[in-house]
This record gives sequence, C-alpha cells and structure tokens, in this order.
Amino acid sequence: MTPFDIIRRPRLTEKTVHLQNKLDTYTFQVHPSANKTQVKEAVESIFKVKVRKVATMNCRGKRRRTRLGIGYTANWKKAYVTLVAGQSIEGI
Repeated sequence: MTPFDIIRRPRLTEKTVHLQNKLDTYTFQVHPSANKTQVKEAVESIFKVKVRKVATMNCRGKRRRTRLGIGYTANWKKAYVTLVAGQSIEGI
C-alpha cells in the first residue's frame, strides 16, 4: 500500500482540534488493515514531520434507519498521531 492508501483523511472535530493545539496530536482515518508502523511511515513521508507516538482504534459502524429498514454504516479505523515537540502539520 502507498502512503496515500493508508492515510484516508484527517478527522476534524472539536476534540481533535483541541488535541492539535494542546498536545500536537493529529487524528486520521486510516486503512482498516494498516498497523501503527505503517501509519507512522505514511505520516512522516506525506507531511515531512517526525512522529513520536501512534495510537489506533477500530470504530464500529453505527446503526441507522433507512426507508427499507435498519442498516449500518461502515466500520473504520482511527489513528491518533503525536508529533515530536515543536513540529506541526500545516493545513489541518
């Protein structure tokens, strides 16, 4: 997998913006089969920063009502990426 296949998109919420400002931690939606080492290498190659720590978690899909009954959104994987002190990712 290429780095752009591993990192799908940044997750921007109130919580993640707070983590960016206070702890230099960025949140990304990543490929479900990607591991921490792959996420670290992908972030370092795409954004040209040094990664200190990566934490991942699997998020279950939510139950939703549709016109045809009950359905579920897709499962996905989230990665919290902490950068070395003094570095940041511009544009996120």
